[in-house]
Amino acid sequence: MLPGFLARAVAALLGRESRSLHLKAAMGATGVLGVVMLAGSWAVVAAEQDARGANLTTYPRALWWSIETATTVGYGDFYPVTFWGRVVAAVVMVVGITTYGMVTAALATWFVGREQKRRHRLAHDAEELYDETARALHARFDRLERMLTGPRDQP
Repeated sequence: MLPGFLARAVAALLGRESRSLHLKAAMGATGVLGVVMLAGSWAVVAAEQDARGANLTTYPRALWWSIETATTVGYGDFYPVTFWGRVVAAVVMVVGITTYGMVTAALATWFVGREQKRRHRLAHDAEELYDETARALHARFDRLERMLTGPRDQP
């Protein structure tokens, strides 16, 4: 049941045509980060289970560790002591840093896009105002010319 729901949720989130590519990539990376943090927590517990001096021996501690590792906070209260635990830590770090970079880029792109649309709208409105003013001036000049040349044309 869960894989079907997960597939439909991913298709619903990523399948919308109105969403930008940056937003889709950021949402996908965030989903991957969630999976990596959950799987990394499990993997680090499995790697650290019987190690001497290990402090990541329960899933709740490992989950907290994966969150602080992915966000690069790294309080230092929990850390892996085995080789495979450190490999898992490196993967969680790289995925976390990449995800936050992509989310930041998506937000920046959204802000820049909004500003570009606003400037384009302002430029278009200014151009319309210019055209309207030019037409009004031409009409006035035409009326003035007719007023000035009108009596001379009559015999």
